[in-house]
Amino acid sequence: MKIRVDDIKEKPLVLAEEADADTFPPLGALVESGEAVILEPVSVHVRAQREYDHIRVNAEASTRMKVTCSRCLTDFDTAVKTSFTIFYRKGDPGTPSEDEVELAEVDLIAASYQGDEIDLDPEIGDQVVMEIPIKPLCSDACRGLCTVCGADLNKGECGCSRESGDLRFTALKNLKLDK
Repeated sequence: MKIRVDDIKEKPLVLAEEADADTFPPLGALVESGEAVILEPVSVHVRAQREYDHIRVNAEASTRMKVTCSRCLTDFDTAVKTSFTIFYRKGDPGTPSEDEVELAEVDLIAASYQGDEIDLDPEIGDQVVMEIPIKPLCSDACRGLCTVCGADLNKGECGCSRESGDLRFTALKNLKLDK
């Protein structure tokens, strides 16, 4: 999604679009690596307005994807929705100096653009990817896999003995001392 800066007048510019996941570079990489399957187009709503020396972009993006549960390894569908704000300033981002610089909160959500267009695709993709849990769970009550036989414990008990104990002392378990 690209915004022409000249189209942003005194009134905010409001845009809506649905696009395939490969439109957004970070999402395309996620799909290509096999970490997720995007089930529906990414729906994006953007509101851009001029403020002082920058352009404020408020955006919402949502989609549905198939991911793998980190406990039981089953695939499940989940909704991913994010909303974010980015401040764009015209100019070259430049190269950071080697000196330590303290960043204000606004610096963390700021970006620069060149020319007369702002390309939002990389930022939208980054924001959607950041909303995907690092360890997705199919449900909060997911019991995972048996550590002995690998059976899915959500489908029922497997019958394995899963005694918990300190593994450091397992070598001494069968040790018999004469008195």
